[in-house]
Amino acid sequence: MDKELQQIAIEVEGLSEKLTALKKEIGKVIIGQEETVSQLLITFLAGGHALLEGVPGLAKTLMIRTLSNAIDLKFKRIQFTPDLMPSDIIGTEILEEDHTTGKKFFKFNKGPIFSNIILADEINRTPPKTQAALLEAMQEFEVTYGDKTYALDKPFFILATQNPIEQSGTFVLPEAQQDRFLLYIKIGYPTDEEETQILKATTGTKKAQLNKVLSGEDIVRLQQLVREVSISDGLIQYVSDVIRATRPDTTSVDYVKKWVDWGAGPRAGQAMILTAKANTLLEGRLAVTPEDLQKVALPVLRHRVLVNFRADAEGITSDTVTKEILKAVQLKDK
Repeated sequence: MDKELQQIAIEVEGLSEKLTALKKEIGKVIIGQEETVSQLLITFLAGGHALLEGVPGLAKTLMIRTLSNAIDLKFKRIQFTPDLMPSDIIGTEILEEDHTTGKKFFKFNKGPIFSNIILADEINRTPPKTQAALLEAMQEFEVTYGDKTYALDKPFFILATQNPIEQSGTFVLPEAQQDRFLLYIKIGYPTDEEETQILKATTGTKKAQLNKVLSGEDIVRLQQLVREVSISDGLIQYVSDVIRATRPDTTSVDYVKKWVDWGAGPRAGQAMILTAKANTLLEGRLAVTPEDLQKVALPVLRHRVLVNFRADAEGITSDTVTKEILKAVQLKDK
């Protein structure tokens, strides 16, 4: 091992200890949901955004708030409602007066988007016009108001939640905006044992005290280290084969031709590699394995593979399609 790689390994070990401490802090409040917490941390390490979906009462909001309380970063919650306007997110200009000269001028008053961690709560309850106010921030990490562009603080994450069971008063996220989310995380019900622990922990007087164990500088450095995690050419080709297999016009998988309308674009391949690298680093390793790629495939492709109406009628989801693709596409020896 050369000196540079050895130094990176030492640094990764130190930061991995902080990530383990972060998981312990989250565990003081959130019982179970280890996979969801890991996927949120992968999102942070890869420098992307996440969409969380789950029925009411599964602690989506609490999980994000708890995560933000254990990290030394600015946090803002935006409650999305039908009457929310883009200016309520981005900010607006206000008229002020210089008391010395008496001259009036417009000053840009920054909105809640100017923070490090943004909780976009129930994002599908606001109209597309307001949803679109997030697009530039999510992709370019900046906001334009009038003729001026304002850079956002880094690190910057949007963690959005939505409820899958209520359709009244909701607006489906456009596919273009869904693609901006690195991962689409689905939260399931707790196990019997976990539910008993939840009931015991949340109906008494004891309240957990959280410590901030990770700084913004730590996260920025972790994001840099993620990029340095190695991945072989063979695995990159495997990712390309998987992504191309999601598209009806280029796939050799009959299942895809039958049930899929639109496959994933190149951004999905980028997301798959970056999140696999982040998972590798999260586990204290420095080289991606096929298992890392397969672990992140579902949340990466869930919102990027669009099944047709017949598939909807038969209960076939994008997850079902992705699992079939992973069975069909083989890793080539290189």
